[in-house]
Amino acid sequence: MKHHLLAGAAFVGLSAGMAAADYSLTVLHTNDFHARFEPISKYDSGCSEEKNAEGKCFGGTARLVTAIAEARARATNSILVDGGDQFQGTLFYTYYKGKVAAEMMNKLGYDGMTVGNHEFDDGPEVLRGFMDAVSFPVLMSNADVSQEPHLAGKLAKSAVIERGGEKLGLIGLTPQDTDELASPGPNVTFSDPVAAVQAEVDAMSAQGINKIIVLSHSGYHVDQAVAAGTTGVDVIVGGHDNTYLSNVSDRAKGPYPTMVGDTAIVQAYAYGKFLGELNVTFDDAGNIIQASGEPISMDATVSEDGGTKSRIAELALPLEEIRQKVVAESGAVIEGDRSVCRVMECAMGNLVADAMLDRVKDQGVSIAIANSGGLRASIDAGEVTMGEVLTVLPFQNTLSTFQVTGQTVIDALENGVSQVEEVKGRFPQVAGLKFSWTADVAPNEGRISDVMVMQDGAWAPIDPSATYGLVSNNYVRGGGDGYKMFRSAMNAYDFGPDLADVLAEYMAQNAPYQPYTDGRIQKK
Repeated sequence: MKHHLLAGAAFVGLSAGMAAADYSLTVLHTNDFHARFEPISKYDSGCSEEKNAEGKCFGGTARLVTAIAEARARATNSILVDGGDQFQGTLFYTYYKGKVAAEMMNKLGYDGMTVGNHEFDDGPEVLRGFMDAVSFPVLMSNADVSQEPHLAGKLAKSAVIERGGEKLGLIGLTPQDTDELASPGPNVTFSDPVAAVQAEVDAMSAQGINKIIVLSHSGYHVDQAVAAGTTGVDVIVGGHDNTYLSNVSDRAKGPYPTMVGDTAIVQAYAYGKFLGELNVTFDDAGNIIQASGEPISMDATVSEDGGTKSRIAELALPLEEIRQKVVAESGAVIEGDRSVCRVMECAMGNLVADAMLDRVKDQGVSIAIANSGGLRASIDAGEVTMGEVLTVLPFQNTLSTFQVTGQTVIDALENGVSQVEEVKGRFPQVAGLKFSWTADVAPNEGRISDVMVMQDGAWAPIDPSATYGLVSNNYVRGGGDGYKMFRSAMNAYDFGPDLADVLAEYMAQNAPYQPYTDGRIQKK
């Protein structure tokens, strides 16, 4: 009898186990944080402690500490992952490079991160220093780093972590054009994301791992293509194009999650303004049977963790003197949002291009081209501090002057509008130049027309065979954002003043600065 009871008990236990084989996982995620350790304004730039006390600020690491702890408390199993671009964006990065990001990510307890293009802004050496300082895997599947001494044997394509007795596969992705977007150096080569992800999925599947999460710093469109082009990917945590997905907001680009086949795609805008919270249930075979969630707004209703706030204030002390200096005044909000500046003429683009051209106009330079990807925030009306200027222009880019033919200028503009459908940062903001463009023609096949240059106080059609003096920044002149046609420019000098200083001085000379657009870029 005793024997039968034991057998019965064992049988009951087994059937209960079968019924309970569904596995619940909460994927908490951030992306494109860009060194916003302190709270930000609705314009994604700095937010004063007074405004923070009034409840008008968002984000900041101290809020994330609270929100992540609360989310973990309501989850059965949870992971915290990042979709890349922790680097670059405020003085914290300018001054400390990756050290503060590493400290804060360790404090928050991240389980994994993909390499974003901005993680390469200061070359592989700074990325390696960051990787050595963090207590979680930093991943990138679609690149060969075997020839780069700082990363070979250190930067893995994927990793396996365990949560609640289940193995989870994490795979990293970075933009295929990172060599055009950052400074990875000559030893790192990037490859197609679909093939790279599938290779890692296959290797994990062979080990019996059937719950696979891609951390993808590649943009919403690429994420959908990866989901459609691969098998075995359950969740894609996105980044790179600051996509806001939501089921409740009319400003969202799509639903949260966006399902492509059986793959759940999520992204949580940028700058720590939201904490992504995706609840997934897997069956025993590793298939998603339920996926739901919503990014949580890091607004004033989320309390700030006191210890974290104090530590960030301590880290900010050396930055304060630089940041608080009032350098100019603006008569109105200067629109610098990426959703505007990457598709059309915008006030911030005009300001930056005008400032660049004004600085070097006595050097025989008549045209300025600024990549809108270099513009990282708007500026509100009133006093403008150096901190605000550095939030708009955080990259420490320098002014570059050079000479090219009119045809090269046209080619550059073609490149600039070649990815406008994907809202890419190569969109050109200009001064001393007017042009029209159309989306009805294939990219680089003649979208640009009516290019006019200012000559002797009047507009004249550009001469493809004539030589023109240009000003841009050293990143664009070096071929960044696809502007490879500038690499072979004549008489290039890439070591002019810092673009942020140029902007601050130009605004000071024109105070109070009145933002404007004047139709220099027309869409047909």
